[in-house]
Order: sequence, then C-alpha cells, then structure tokens
Amino acid sequence: MQRFFISPATPYPDRKYAWFVVFVLILASLIAFIDRQVVAIVVGPMQEDLGVGDTEIGWLYGVFALFYAVAALPIATLADMKSRKTIIAVGIALWSLLTIACGLARNYWQIFFARMGVGIGEATLNPSTTSLIGDFFPRKDVPLALSIFQIGPIVGTGIAFIIGGMVLELVQQAEPLTLPLIGPLKPWQQTFVYVGAPGILLAGLFLFIREPERRVSNEPEIARTGTAQLIHFYRTNASTLLWHHLGFVSLILTGYAFVFWSVTFFVRVHGVPAADASQIFGWIFVFFGPLGPLIVAYIAAELKRRGHHDANITAGMIGGIATIPCVLLIQIAPSATWAYILYAPALLAVNSPFGIAAGALPVITPPHLRARVAAVYMFAGAVGMMFGPPLAGAFNEYLFPGAEGVRYSMIIMTCCFGFLGVLFLWFARKPYAASMQSADAWSED
Repeated sequence: MQRFFISPATPYPDRKYAWFVVFVLILASLIAFIDRQVVAIVVGPMQEDLGVGDTEIGWLYGVFALFYAVAALPIATLADMKSRKTIIAVGIALWSLLTIACGLARNYWQIFFARMGVGIGEATLNPSTTSLIGDFFPRKDVPLALSIFQIGPIVGTGIAFIIGGMVLELVQQAEPLTLPLIGPLKPWQQTFVYVGAPGILLAGLFLFIREPERRVSNEPEIARTGTAQLIHFYRTNASTLLWHHLGFVSLILTGYAFVFWSVTFFVRVHGVPAADASQIFGWIFVFFGPLGPLIVAYIAAELKRRGHHDANITAGMIGGIATIPCVLLIQIAPSATWAYILYAPALLAVNSPFGIAAGALPVITPPHLRARVAAVYMFAGAVGMMFGPPLAGAFNEYLFPGAEGVRYSMIIMTCCFGFLGVLFLWFARKPYAASMQSADAWSED
C-alpha cells in the first residue's frame, strides 16, 4: 500500500490557512447540527400527522446516532489513508439530500430510514476533522483547535432552533407547497426541505480545500498502521480511554436529552408556542453555548501551563460538575421567563465538556491512528445520542405522563447520568496523566 507519511520535523502548513480550514470545518459542523436537530423542532406537528408518541419521535434521533456510530470506524479507516476533504464533501452531500428526503416522506418509517442515511453522512465529519487538524497544527495546539471546531456544532444547534422556528412559523402562515410527483407538503415537511438544501453548496466548497501532508511519529513501534495497532493502543491506554469514554458519554447522554426535549418543555410546561420557544431557545444557545468549550479549553490550558498532565480531563470534569445544578434549577423555574434566564448558564455548562473531550484524545494518540480513535469515541458518544432522547421520551410517556412529565424526566436524567459522568472523569485523571507523559516521549512537537 502506498504510504503518504512525513517526518514530524516537516514544517506545518501556513497558520492562517490552517485556521481558515478550521472555519470551513465549523461551517460544515454547523450545517450538520442544523440537519441533525431539526427533528426536535417539529415534534408536535410530526406527532399529529404521523400518529406516533414521544418514544418513537425520540428514536428518530436514536437511529441517526446508531448509524452515525456504526459508520464511523470504517469511514475513519478511510480518513487515515485517503483524501479527507473528499470524504467530508461526499458526507455533506449525503446527509443534506437525506434531510430533504425526510421532508418528502409520507410516513414515519420513511423518515426513520432516511435518518439512518443522515447518520452515515454525518459520520464522515469528526474522524476526518480530527485527522486534518492533527496535520494542520502542532500537537500542543490541537486541543484548542478542536475546542474551537466544537463551536460549530453548538452554534449549529442554536441556529437550527432559530432557523427551524422561523421556517416553521413562515410555512405555517404561507400557502401550502405542492411539488410535482410529490404532492403537497405540510409545514413540518417544508422545514426539513429548507434546512437541508444549503449543505449541497457547502459540499462543493470542500473539493477546493488543500489537503495537508500526513505526519507520523518517529517511534518505530507505533509508526505501523492497521487494526492491530489500534487495538494495541487501546490496550496500552485501557484505563485512560475507558474512563474518558464512559465519563464523556454519560455527559453526552444528559446533554442530548436536555437539548432535544427543551422546546417541548416550554410548550408543555409553560404553554409557549413551538415556533416562539424554538427561536428564543436558539438565540440563548447561540450566545451562551459556545462560551462553555472556550472557557473549559482556557481552564485546560492554564492547568497544563501549571504542570498538570491531567488538565484536559480535569477541565472537562469541571464542566460536568457545573451542568448538574444548572439543569436542575430550570425544572423548578416558576415561569417561562425565569426558565429562559436559567437556560443561559445551563447551556454554557452543558456544552462545556465536549470540545475538550475530543481535544483530549489526539494529544495522546499517534498521528496515523487519530481518525480511528476519534471514530471509536464517536461510537461510544453515539450511545449517549442514541439513548438520551428516547430514554427521556419513554420517561415522559410511561413514568410521568402529562404536561409536567418532561421536567421530572430531566431531573432523573441529570441526577443519574450527570453524576456518573463526573465520577468516571474523576477516575480518568490519573491514567490520563500517565498517557500524556508517555505521549510526550514519542512526540517531537
């Protein structure tokens, strides 16, 4: 097999161009999360037209996460060897077209199967991005670059709720849209079509990105490629990766359940129209959500500067600790206004660990394994995405039926999985410090 690796001594690409690529990757993740989250905006209208309950709606996110996870490792294997920009371009086109297909669907199962394809398309982005950023930036700058990249999903989630709410409001007031061979589309269907379309243009832009040369450690034992080396890496760093994955997956499960059911929370508990709740929630998300990863990245950098080898894990754990009281306070808010106010610190806290969760891995991983390690973590993280919304939906439907049930579901989810996430990350601190020291021995930058 042809090899494309170069010595770590080779200069890194121009710093301005590297940050430009990060910006384009942020746009891609923004589009991805808009297409991913649009289901949460149209819960009510979909349920009314399709005749399904909260659990079935939650599984539209769950099946996305399942295929997002399953596709990640084979795609990451390609990303460690083939053109990453091309892989991303194909992925964007796929998930965008299938988001549009959700809007053209006529029943629940057609949407269910389309969401599988959306998951496969979006699985191209994170492993390829982790590999690209590892070749664009020196090792010490990778956690910051990946934390900034995580702003895209966060802003994308907020914009998804803003645009989705606006589109839903506009199409509810407009004349019905009728397409040849398809027929009339309901407002919630039009919402899928309109938010899916921009990704087609972005896919073309990626074909013009310059691919950086690949880098590899100069350590002979870890310079070989292959599945055996991935397994060897996980065995060598078993405690680090086990507790890292379990800790951040628990926080992901809490966060995704919280975000997915937030608009429904305002509709059911406080009587706010879905379009209004979606837009207000989205603006709060856009302004406060991105601050969390940046603050945690700063904390990690400061701890690292002071000699703490566990800095990345400790910073993520601090974000998890902050999440628990912030989410719980919202559930006892006496009015929608107070709930909106309390959402500001909650969204900052909920989003804060996820940039450093991704950024903590490339700095302990040999360059030729970074995409695949990112994919394994994606697979683990997808468990949180897959089970968070439907598990909370099942609580809503079976344990706490009625309008108030969604708040009690969030209390249980946050107390249980939020606490577990913090505990697991506490266990990760010592082995992660050892993994960092080991990586320092073979890294030259």
